[in-house]
Amino acid sequence: MSASIKVIVSTILFLPLFSFASNSDAHNLGLYWGIPFVVVLLSIALGPLLFAKIWHKHFGKIVGVWTLCFLSPFYIFFGFHETLHLVAHAIIEEYIPFILLLVALYTVSGGILIWGNIKGTPKTNTALLAIGTALASIMGTTGAAMLLIRPVLRANENRKHKVHTVIFFIFLVANIGGGLTPLGDPPLFLGFLKGVDFLWTVKHMLLPVLISSIVLLTIYYRLDSRYFKQSDELLPDDGKNKHNKNQPLKIHGKINFIFLAMIVGAVLMSGIWKSDEAIEIFGTKIGMVQLLRDTMLVIITALSLFFTKKPVRAGNEFNWEPMLEVGKLFLAIFITITPVLGMLKMGEHGHFAPLIQMVKTADGSPINAMYFWMTGSLSGFLDNAPTYLVFFNMAGGHPSVLMNELATTLLAISMGAVFMGALTYIGNAPNFMVKSIAEQRKVKMPTFFGYMAWSFGILVPLFLLHTLIFFVF
Repeated sequence: MSASIKVIVSTILFLPLFSFASNSDAHNLGLYWGIPFVVVLLSIALGPLLFAKIWHKHFGKIVGVWTLCFLSPFYIFFGFHETLHLVAHAIIEEYIPFILLLVALYTVSGGILIWGNIKGTPKTNTALLAIGTALASIMGTTGAAMLLIRPVLRANENRKHKVHTVIFFIFLVANIGGGLTPLGDPPLFLGFLKGVDFLWTVKHMLLPVLISSIVLLTIYYRLDSRYFKQSDELLPDDGKNKHNKNQPLKIHGKINFIFLAMIVGAVLMSGIWKSDEAIEIFGTKIGMVQLLRDTMLVIITALSLFFTKKPVRAGNEFNWEPMLEVGKLFLAIFITITPVLGMLKMGEHGHFAPLIQMVKTADGSPINAMYFWMTGSLSGFLDNAPTYLVFFNMAGGHPSVLMNELATTLLAISMGAVFMGALTYIGNAPNFMVKSIAEQRKVKMPTFFGYMAWSFGILVPLFLLHTLIFFVF
């Protein structure tokens, strides 16, 4: 090994030792630390568009490289311990609870087979979307989406136009439908943990959810009816699904409804049961309640796999590909987003101060319309749960005040975090899972920006209407 190479290697190895004096606190991070996160998002957006074959085969490796491009300089500048702490926090405290809940809901809902003669007419499709929207606030957007996306796709197998149905399914079932209760969507559950009454959410979010649902279901019905009337809309019968024709509607794998209830119970338990007991792993504290909840989710997943008959999962064409795709992409997102969220949490003292200051007047009074749009816009591209917390704290963070004197501000934050998760594929985890399952069923879903053309064209006018109704007049 030449002397110059030895110098380079030694520098790389020993730089972290001299950087222990530095601290990776968000105050010491420049905006450039957010570049890897932006590149990960751009890869997700442009990969399927510019190099589809390579992306679909190697997307995990691609986002893995960008993650290393973030971690390597972080290691050099802040040292091994800071890097280990960042990764441990992102994976243990954030990613593992997130992915375990998704895996449990995906597995359990994949064990429920709705089978029979469901014809994808405009009335039937609209009814299925309405049912899914209602279920989302009871069993969560992920649970409702995973339960109903397969029956919806199966009902429309002989339809030429299916993409619009999946897109409206994402709007309603995977996002807006979860706005009614803290069980529906993670941001509202965080508000519940912070002290927002369960019934406050039900009462104040009812009208926005109802208006959104009626408007979107009406638009969907008219659009689907137009497609249905086209002469070439119904595809020739290929004979693949003869066994599904003329059979009465039946539900198989009903035991999984018990497992779904157990998942809801585990999540509720983690919010209601208070305990200071915790263990520490690599500087990250894990509460015993969280540990118990995650253990319960693993057990429920195993029980569902054991007790569900193989033909039921076969009927759903159940496999792990959608879950693996979500798992790989969101692992990269959870790690690279860490400095961005850190800077965002600094509020008016951080790099995002100019944006955050837009939600207040000069005298400190909240501008509720801006709370709605700022919370929502960031939720569409960042994790909507921490975004909710940032603006919840910006508004004072006192639940009793927010539920009373600042009720409109809390409503704006809640609506923005839940509703605008539908603006992009990454705005909410079930968005990507629904997309992945649809593509496995040969539905040619829009690209990242193609989906945004749909969401901005349909949802932004609806959100402007909400602004006028709830935050202007």
